[in-house]
Amino acid sequence: MKNNRYDFDRGLDRRNTCSLKWDFCQQVLGVPEVIPMWVADMDFAAPPEVVEAINKRAAHGAYGYPSIPRSLWTSIINWMKARHNWEIKREWLYLSQGVVPALNLCIQSYTAPGDKVIVQSPVYYPFFSAVENNGRRIVRNPLIFENNYWKMDLADLEKKIDRRTRMLILCSPHNPVGRVWKREELEQLAEICLKHDLLIISDEIHTEHVYRGFKHLPLASISREISNRTVTLTAPSKAFNLAGLTTSVVIASNSRLLDLYTIQLENLGLTVNNIFGLVALEAAYTHGARWLEELVDYLEDNLDFARKYFEDRLPQIRFLKPEGTYLALLDCRGLGLAQKELDEFFLKKAKVYFDQGPIFGEELQGFERMNLACPRRILEEALQRIEKALAELPQP
Repeated sequence: MKNNRYDFDRGLDRRNTCSLKWDFCQQVLGVPEVIPMWVADMDFAAPPEVVEAINKRAAHGAYGYPSIPRSLWTSIINWMKARHNWEIKREWLYLSQGVVPALNLCIQSYTAPGDKVIVQSPVYYPFFSAVENNGRRIVRNPLIFENNYWKMDLADLEKKIDRRTRMLILCSPHNPVGRVWKREELEQLAEICLKHDLLIISDEIHTEHVYRGFKHLPLASISREISNRTVTLTAPSKAFNLAGLTTSVVIASNSRLLDLYTIQLENLGLTVNNIFGLVALEAAYTHGARWLEELVDYLEDNLDFARKYFEDRLPQIRFLKPEGTYLALLDCRGLGLAQKELDEFFLKKAKVYFDQGPIFGEELQGFERMNLACPRRILEEALQRIEKALAELPQP
């Protein structure tokens, strides 16, 4: 029997707390009493050590411009070494107000209007807007889905690179398909990028939620050559439920790339950090390992519970257990519903709200993305609602 220190079954009541996840369905969609399983944050309190550190800082009473203590940089360096066997240096590090803002800044820093940027769809949808809103052109390199398994199409990738292609955005682990890329996959991708002089922006925000039998490998740790053309974006926000504190980490061993990034940050006046985000980041990376280990076990148990429930009682829907992230795809094509009908079925009939598959790319027509980072009782209630609604669905 596991000697667990933390109780994730308890969860939190997040209603009426200005939670986007919980307030959106009623306030924006006008559908009350919905279980929200969409946007990627968790229904668990942050680690007690993080809460304590924030409360201690808040009690001081003065919230002026913060400086960054040396101990914060040390916490990042030690975390990456301990968790991912990745040795990084202080001069490789900078902070940003989140991974999505950092992604936009990277596109502005390293490409010009009209340049092409490769995305491997289906993928986290802000990748698309970050490219298009900055006047760059998207090149889609769709993943291949065979036998309930997603993989990169590297032959298609190489065919689509031309003289205007400047950058590839990697999602690792991948959101929403849940792949944790193997070393050989990353090495093959890196070889193509080196051959064609492509810069890689690697979104590695979901690195800490990886399940039994899988291991996250930071792309930039593969070799000095690939590190020299990779900018890694990460944060403790997904791992420790800190997204509202808007603090992320930018890692680049190539000093020229980091200089270009910081110049862009300064040009936009975005150099001031969130004082509580700094405190939370350091506390999480310094004291959060035990909490995270227990959380990952709990999340995998949630995934296995849902997988068995779908297999035993909802076989019309295929549950695709991810290798990493707490986000799972539901293949609902067997229901025979058009996407709009499918979305309305879950929201208005089952009263469960998911992210609709096609927002991540046309490859996910007939899919939904399900967030399972919640207490088991909430997950079970959501599954029971779906089962009841399916029983009332007219059969073809």
